[in-house]
Amino acid sequence: MAKLTLKDLDLKGKRVLMRVDYNVPLKAGKITDDSRIRASLPSIEYVLNHGASLILMSHLGRPKAKPEPEFSLAPCAKKLSELLKKPVAMAPDCIGPQVEKMASQMKPGNILLLENLRFHAGEEAADPSFVKGLAKLGDVYVNDAFGTAHRAHASTAAIAKFFPGKSAAGFLMEKEISVLSKLLQKPKRPFYAIIGGAKVSTKVGVIRNLLKLVDALFLGGGMTFTFMKAKGLAIGDSLFEESEMDTAREILNHNQKKLYLPSDIVIANSFSNDAERKVIFCKDGIPEGWQGLDIGPETIRHWSASLKKAASVFWNGPLGAFEMPNFANGTRQIAEVLAQMNAETIVGGGDSVAAVQQMGLGDKFTHLSTGGGASLEFLEFGHLPGIDALSDK
Repeated sequence: MAKLTLKDLDLKGKRVLMRVDYNVPLKAGKITDDSRIRASLPSIEYVLNHGASLILMSHLGRPKAKPEPEFSLAPCAKKLSELLKKPVAMAPDCIGPQVEKMASQMKPGNILLLENLRFHAGEEAADPSFVKGLAKLGDVYVNDAFGTAHRAHASTAAIAKFFPGKSAAGFLMEKEISVLSKLLQKPKRPFYAIIGGAKVSTKVGVIRNLLKLVDALFLGGGMTFTFMKAKGLAIGDSLFEESEMDTAREILNHNQKKLYLPSDIVIANSFSNDAERKVIFCKDGIPEGWQGLDIGPETIRHWSASLKKAASVFWNGPLGAFEMPNFANGTRQIAEVLAQMNAETIVGGGDSVAAVQQMGLGDKFTHLSTGGGASLEFLEFGHLPGIDALSDK
């Protein structure tokens, strides 16, 4: 790590202002998955055990830059309090005189969670007066929110300049950087990547960069059909992106040896779990009125045999419409293959982590990233605004 980490800071008697990622799923005001809160515990406990008080800040959801009760972080304060078995005070806002007073009265061992940062337009705009309002609250700054490190927002990047020599990566951030940096610099080989998901446009940068790094790249999910169409094959009613056709052709022409595309797919006559479905070979094309929704059995067999040779694998994005049980087979089978491998297996956040957790396979992987967009951007660019902003060692 070229950046300061939590262990480099003198914490005793200090107020630590820490950015965490508590953007958790809520249903009727209840947290349905608390894994992001649990992921922040090592850094929180370290700070509290080293004689500091702690002010936590996060966003939740996409409120319209004003207070919206359904996006309050109060359920997170309650859950954190249960996990730590100690009180967590909830601030009425994230800046302003009332919050400053609460922060100034904190004693070592106290915890305060600020209200949703995105209740203010200044968070996403990195507005200087908003940044200053946040910076007033702490003596040192720690960023442990890898999932938002690709955003140059007030609390993730702009704030660090108010803490020269005192802004550091938390343990979660440090772990994410170390795991992903290894893939960029010294991966165990053969190094394979699996990229799924709906759109080529959101992943073209990482696909191009991975093709320079990996020994093989497996492409599945909705983006398959843009590549099929670029090959001149019929895709029926399948999802595809007209704007990415030239890109797909260029990737196909230059990377034939490294690129694995599905050889067969499961198609359906409507986007529904109960739709009629059948398996076709990609070379035969998809008939009108049908759409591709999963990789087929031959692809699963072929990919599984190849993947078993890997020493490290990075996977991001489901390989079919996995939210529907009848089209989750490809994602599930490939996840099971990876879970049984004696290799470094890294899942890059988002839907693929959700799929792995849903199957109860989470502990069988080397690393589940807490940031989908952040992990992809890190593998594309090798750095992120939220990391760049931290103090150098």
